[in-house]
Amino acid sequence: MPSRLSDAFKSHPVHLHHKHLDFDSVQELPDSYAWTQLDEYPSSGDSFGSESVPIIDLTDPNALQLIGHACKTWGVFQVTHHGISKKLFDDMESLGRSLFSLPVQEKLKAARSPEGVSGYGLARISSFFSKLMWSEGFTIVGSPQDHFCQLWPQDYSKFCDIIEEYEKEMKRLAGKLMWLMLGSLGISKSDIKWAGPKGDFKGASAALQLNSYPTCPDPDRAMGLAAHTDSTLLTILYQNTTSGLQVLREGTGWVTVPPIRGALVVNVGDLLHILSNGLFPSVLHRAVVNRNCHRLSIAYLYGPPANVQISPLSRLVSRTHPPLYRPVTWNEYLGTKAKHFNKALSSVRLFTLNGFADVNDRNGTKVG
Repeated sequence: MPSRLSDAFKSHPVHLHHKHLDFDSVQELPDSYAWTQLDEYPSSGDSFGSESVPIIDLTDPNALQLIGHACKTWGVFQVTHHGISKKLFDDMESLGRSLFSLPVQEKLKAARSPEGVSGYGLARISSFFSKLMWSEGFTIVGSPQDHFCQLWPQDYSKFCDIIEEYEKEMKRLAGKLMWLMLGSLGISKSDIKWAGPKGDFKGASAALQLNSYPTCPDPDRAMGLAAHTDSTLLTILYQNTTSGLQVLREGTGWVTVPPIRGALVVNVGDLLHILSNGLFPSVLHRAVVNRNCHRLSIAYLYGPPANVQISPLSRLVSRTHPPLYRPVTWNEYLGTKAKHFNKALSSVRLFTLNGFADVNDRNGTKVG
């Protein structure tokens, strides 16, 4: 993976001036973790019913149409029969639990630097909020060997091999999903030059994010990961069987994504929203915590080659549907996101003859 993917983060270092909490030793929720505005939107709770996120079998002959509909109406869906083995998920989950169960001082040996993107630490979006999030994470861009050597001097190669296999399988699946999502819009391989002559997105960039949400003494006042959209083309999330992920459904509020054993959650990111000229919404999502279960999730953040310009596809642009966004590289957009957070899409939006394009940017505001 090109190291330049991390250049944007180096240009916008995040300084989080607080100690890392030993979550296991906390009996009461500290004030610094107590959120007062958790429900700026209503919540549908765990009553999934007709408002449940679509579940799509990738072996279904109608998968392309089903995925296209889910992308347009939800911006998120779950996939089954994706071809990734249960053993690999088990190995990744075992790795994650081994990592996050280490003492805080051990984990800090692999801490992420303020200007870096890889390593152990808190969510970078923490700098946009006055309260802290009840979670910890580990980000991998490129090889994790240097950090894993610090955590597991004897066993690091075993864990590196697991990461390598998982990233290989995720990249394969992400490419397949990209063509299903874009294919539903009538996009062919000839429409995207940076996909390569074989249309395999060989030069694509990616990051792997392991998230830990410990049990919480007061989950109704805590937040695992605050509401945000992803800067990616798409994100593939493994959440196993522990509930916590919620997506914002227009007209409904927060909808919990039901955990299904072996299924993967796929959500549209900001760059795919741009590429689709606004047809696919970049979904606002968050993670909540609970009192009884520790939750581990693994997110694969998939994007284009870092310096390829992303703009609305020409096939989706016409006189009646002008381009809604200016061209932007992932590298540039990561920097924009680091400065403007959930307003980043608005900052790259184009003017039209009638003023701002009238589309939702999924951050709770409508421009137009």
